[in-house]
Amino acid sequence: MIEYSACPICDRKAIAYVHDAIDYTVSKKKFSIWECHNCYLRFTQDVPSQDEIGRYYKAEAYVSHTDSKKGLINNLYHKVRNITLKSKRKLVQQETNLSKGNILDVGCGTGAFLNEMKTAGWNITGLEPDKKASKNAEKLYKINTQNPEELFQLPKNSYDAITMWHVLEHVHQLNEYIKTLHDLIHDKGRIFIAVPNYTSYDASHYEENWAAYDVPRHLYHFSPQSMEVLLNKHGLKLKSIKPMWFDSFYVSMLSQHIKNKKGNIVMAFIIGAMSNINALFDKKKCSSVIYVVGK
Repeated sequence: MIEYSACPICDRKAIAYVHDAIDYTVSKKKFSIWECHNCYLRFTQDVPSQDEIGRYYKAEAYVSHTDSKKGLINNLYHKVRNITLKSKRKLVQQETNLSKGNILDVGCGTGAFLNEMKTAGWNITGLEPDKKASKNAEKLYKINTQNPEELFQLPKNSYDAITMWHVLEHVHQLNEYIKTLHDLIHDKGRIFIAVPNYTSYDASHYEENWAAYDVPRHLYHFSPQSMEVLLNKHGLKLKSIKPMWFDSFYVSMLSQHIKNKKGNIVMAFIIGAMSNINALFDKKKCSSVIYVVGK
């Protein structure tokens, strides 16, 4: 168990309890979420250590590992993913100004995104801790993944693009990872970090029932301000922020189900739409955002 006495990003001790959230996916246990009053990072307090957290991922419902299509929400997830995979590829190509190159995907799951890049001619490297997800990557796309610890052994300045699609919030070695990503990327390369955003409208609406808190698997809950502090700390610069419009609907559907047990698709759609409308005027308010990062 990890108990923080200071902020994991800025090291300030100005931290305070916000509210509890429940792990509805696996354990049904309650975990506390705290906030730093300096950089505005939120984090899950008293989380399992890196050696203990594995059992909290053992669920059929954890779609990024199992590739499950059971249920309405998982079915919608896969339909939307077919669209977002192409948009992610185009984003990488636009931001790097390359049609092909070397790409590293940290936390590649079942390999769908890497397969999209491989098909486009990119040289791919994937890191994935979950054995079931790795087997699925090999079975579905003939992609051989590596253990995440290999990250620290990869050659420096060797990648045109590094991606972390909803992964950084899971990483125990937060500062070590960001420092290493800085070393691995080319001077003109780009890092793409997608994470949920607790400053969004849907997060404020659902509060402790907001599904993207996903305790204890999500160790950190980033605000745009806290992300920029983290990047600057390790010599990286935030180049731009890109909204992930579909996430507000997906997260709202999950959150609505948590809130009233049976769920309400219409209400979830309304909340997701309101969140996106709010983010039209400020992309930093989107339910999930992609931080495009360079040196």
